[in-house]
Amino acid sequence: MSGITGKIHSIETCGTVDGPGIRYTIFTQGCPLRCLYCHNPDTWAKNRESVAAMSVGELTADIIKYKSYFKFSGGGITLSGGEPLMQKEFAAALFKALKKEGLHTALDTSGYDEIDEQTLEVLACTDLVLLDLKSINAQTFKKVTGVPIDKTLRFARHLSQSGTPVWVRFVLVPGLTDDEKELHELASYITTLKNIQRVSILPFHQLGEYKWERLGITYKLDGTPTPTPEETSRVRELFGEYGLNAV
Repeated sequence: MSGITGKIHSIETCGTVDGPGIRYTIFTQGCPLRCLYCHNPDTWAKNRESVAAMSVGELTADIIKYKSYFKFSGGGITLSGGEPLMQKEFAAALFKALKKEGLHTALDTSGYDEIDEQTLEVLACTDLVLLDLKSINAQTFKKVTGVPIDKTLRFARHLSQSGTPVWVRFVLVPGLTDDEKELHELASYITTLKNIQRVSILPFHQLGEYKWERLGITYKLDGTPTPTPEETSRVRELFGEYGLNAV
């Protein structure tokens, strides 16, 4: 199992935004979505020549160096992307190795996945899922991601039924995901899931635009403003009205 390799885009050794505490975040290569606001479009293609292949053994050996930070802060390891469920064999092997070390594991995913035996292997070793919900409106979801919403909704329902702890992540984009009616519909939908610990409202930013330009991809959100603190707070309050822990 330690020899199984994954295609890795990058690693952040002491992150604080991808789950609780201090996190060792691994960004995997490959993603089936084409989100308009993606800040890592260079993760889309799974087989980019410049991407490094790293084994479970190599990663685990490096990760355990940070055990004291995880213990002190209540942190752990987050597998992100791209979409980590495009590399399920690797994800399952890595999380199994990390659980043997007593480490907290988080999976950052869009939920765009056919739930199969390999998915269940990954989730069996996952302590927390960071589930990116782009919208609850099917048309808006397709506009944002380029893919249908159905798989993500099935994935969310599966997580709810299995009791896997979830933090929902939602990106607030002016003129795209900020429709008042759709926000209420999304908040209402989230209340039907029985495993939601918090909802993170993430304000859109333009920090990844230069990557689109470098890759020669048309960036359709050029000129879209970042939500003001007041606008972001208003959306958090809206979700809070539904009894959700919105941050």
